[in-house]
Amino acid sequence: MADPTPVFDDLRAESDELDRLVADLPPERWTLPTPAPRWTVAHQIAHLAWTDRSALLAVTDEDAFRTLVEKAFAAPDSFVDDGADEGARLAPAELLTSWREGRAALDAALRAAPPGARFPWYGPPMSAASMATGRIMETWAHGQDVADALGVERTPTDRLKHVVRIGVRARDFAFAAHGLPAPGEEFRVELVAPSGELLTYGPEGAAQRVTGTAYDFALLVTQRAHRDDVDVRAEGTDADRWLGIAQAFAGPPGDGRPPKGDAR
Repeated sequence: MADPTPVFDDLRAESDELDRLVADLPPERWTLPTPAPRWTVAHQIAHLAWTDRSALLAVTDEDAFRTLVEKAFAAPDSFVDDGADEGARLAPAELLTSWREGRAALDAALRAAPPGARFPWYGPPMSAASMATGRIMETWAHGQDVADALGVERTPTDRLKHVVRIGVRARDFAFAAHGLPAPGEEFRVELVAPSGELLTYGPEGAAQRVTGTAYDFALLVTQRAHRDDVDVRAEGTDADRWLGIAQAFAGPPGDGRPPKGDAR
């Protein structure tokens, strides 16, 4: 079994990078709107804090987590927004402290998890490493919303490989979420990481292919950019269809982002 420590370290680094982006913001900047409808910078951080606490419960108190899941299923259309709204009402300093304490507790719990342990989640049970990978994806994606709101250009890192991996593995889920049958063949995916490393998935000789940069693929599968605005290319009908519906997150399809040239 591979040592999950590097994944935990990447989650810590991704969270710390976002923390540096918001740590010194004046209160009025926390109310800036982000690309997510109705969500401010505070909503984005509050959502991450809420989800970190959910993950902590999943790892440390399965009964309490099941109660949380029941509440979520009772209000499937509002529970995510409700959690973000509650946190966003806090003073920025209080919200920042809550987020920091929650993610530190989750980090400690993941590192202390027994090898091979699996924990409940809103989908299939997850290992500690998979839980951390999911948190990296969410932290990066919501961090992109914050960066967009602040007008900041973030430097991509090879931590994007975690986002890419989830996006590739979620291919069949994306088709199912749109009521479409999953393709019967594997795709070849070749993406260039920020370091220049080539990330590859699927058989080399596959007819259906996706190529581009890891950064743009991550933007696409987290629906932080429209397909027209990313450097990701498809060869094959099914691969082309996938790029139009790809998502790295659980739940129903999101609205995504309009093209940059769209005046809406």
